[in-house]
Amino acid sequence: MIPLNGRVFPRFSGIKTFFRLPILSTDKDFEEANIAILGIPFDGGTSYRPGARFAPEHVRSMSSLGRGYNPVQAINIFKKHIVGDAGDVQVFPQDIARTHESIQQRVAYLLQKKCFPMIVGGDHSTSIGSIQAIVDHYGPIGIIHFDAHTDAYPAAWDCDIHHGTFMRLGHERGWFQKDRVLQIGLRGPCSSEDDLDTVRSFGYKMVTSDEIQLSGLDAAKSAIRALGKGPVYLSFDVDCLDPAFAPGTGTPVPGGLSSFQAMQLIRAMNDLELVGADLVEISPPYDSNDLTSLVAVTLMAEIMATL
Repeated sequence: MIPLNGRVFPRFSGIKTFFRLPILSTDKDFEEANIAILGIPFDGGTSYRPGARFAPEHVRSMSSLGRGYNPVQAINIFKKHIVGDAGDVQVFPQDIARTHESIQQRVAYLLQKKCFPMIVGGDHSTSIGSIQAIVDHYGPIGIIHFDAHTDAYPAAWDCDIHHGTFMRLGHERGWFQKDRVLQIGLRGPCSSEDDLDTVRSFGYKMVTSDEIQLSGLDAAKSAIRALGKGPVYLSFDVDCLDPAFAPGTGTPVPGGLSSFQAMQLIRAMNDLELVGADLVEISPPYDSNDLTSLVAVTLMAEIMATL
């Protein structure tokens, strides 16, 4: 499975799929592939600026600019891996529970077929369905969580599940292995003094955006490598990036990482056993010239090159 040739069909032409790849549609397709790029067009867990439901569509369009060869890692993604577009999960716009169940079932299918799930969301609540499927398959896992926010918040408006709760739910449900949780890019302002104290009480390791900006990437790279052996899930909220690099997101926070810093940190994962990844909170209605979707495409390529 290789992308549509841009010298035959110009990149502005053709049916838009992730990286201009073939669509995976049959059991045989999924059995032959080892990476399936899956869209989750859902933002029913959003608390402020909706729009992430449009992310898979826009990322597919911008991925026409994607290329296969990574010169830093000296890897051609589409020669190393068999990659395809797995389509979109069936979602239910007014029903978070049914949507999460649908996500869980679809990701479980990919794992059954031995496909690495490369997921494009969707608000961050969608990670709940994805991670539940991963944990059902592997047991408790390690996780690297890029975000401006802890996502360990309590219920809001009497709703226990929203796009800021998956890291709390992971603690409550026993998803994560002890000492194998790392949060990168956290920063203020915070809702209260409890925000960071809560994840510290869970035993989560964090490397804040301030630490990275003031002291460089070494501490974050060391924390990534310290996760050691065993399955690791990568959940990347684009609001971990400064809005200058990713303006199209639901809850933008100035003072974040650059796209280059994020790429360097993903490359530091090359010795980890990544078993799934998502990029979430891409909100095209708030984007500028599709910059955020382009960043997502770039980070997806880095993740696939790192596997």
